[in-house]
Amino acid sequence: MRLRDPRSFEKPSFMIIPMIDIIFFLLVFFMMTSLSMVDLHSLGVQLPFAQAVQQEPQAQFVVTIKKDGSLWLNGKVIEKGELLASAKDQQAGNSNFSVVLCADRDIDYGQVADVLDSFKKAGITHLGLAAEKRDEP
Repeated sequence: MRLRDPRSFEKPSFMIIPMIDIIFFLLVFFMMTSLSMVDLHSLGVQLPFAQAVQQEPQAQFVVTIKKDGSLWLNGKVIEKGELLASAKDQQAGNSNFSVVLCADRDIDYGQVADVLDSFKKAGITHLGLAAEKRDEP
């Protein structure tokens, strides 16, 4: 029986390029997954500043009023009647239903008051206004 010469065996090599590819793939996967978990409601409005801003983690209904006065819900333009009907339907199924209004800081205050008044007339009582926190005293 003929045995191989122990010097002819190749030394094991460590392939690092496939490991880097796998790590990069996992990094991208977790980054994309975490971004899809974040609920993004931002439409690029400049919110007014306030010092006593509180985080509202349970806001299910975020309405945005852009500078031109258009109403947006979940990234889509919506008419006021449809908005109020949708809010009433969601409030009927959820006792903790709340609405957060994100209005551009340069918008006419009358438009914001009109939307708030419409929600109040529809029977929605948990209303909030979004603002950016100002750090200066």
